[in-house]
Amino acid sequence: MNQLSVGQEAPNFSAKNQKGELISLEDLKGSKVILYFYPKDNTPGCTAQACNLTENISALKKEGFIVLGVSPDGEKSHNKFIDKYNLQFDLLVDEEKKLCNAYGVWGRKKFMGREYDGVHRTTFIINEDGMIDQIINKVETKRHSQQILEL
Repeated sequence: MNQLSVGQEAPNFSAKNQKGELISLEDLKGSKVILYFYPKDNTPGCTAQACNLTENISALKKEGFIVLGVSPDGEKSHNKFIDKYNLQFDLLVDEEKKLCNAYGVWGRKKFMGREYDGVHRTTFIINEDGMIDQIINKVETKRHSQQILEL
């Protein structure tokens, strides 16, 4: 895994959201971005995290944040996830894991004694100039927006 650090320029990206629209980091310059990587749509931890961000979207927007979620799921899966939980932000499609690899969140994981490759749940706070201000590696799914607002 390629580890990024605070103070580094965030890797630029262009990726489609759940509607097939292209979103690029370059287009978001001037805004603060919460770019959060999660393993899979509609799983318990990922749902808790997405719902917590949606419940607190007003507070996050008040602080000037744009929220973007990223997983290896496709548009169809993202749309079902958004519709089911009324999520209030875009989810980026990363089926080829280009973003996951660029941000160093794809790698070996262990779960119940089994090893496999997957997404390490990680959040990057990117400032208006495209620099990484914060990295949250120990994400608390049920209170993730509070973690961000407390930074």
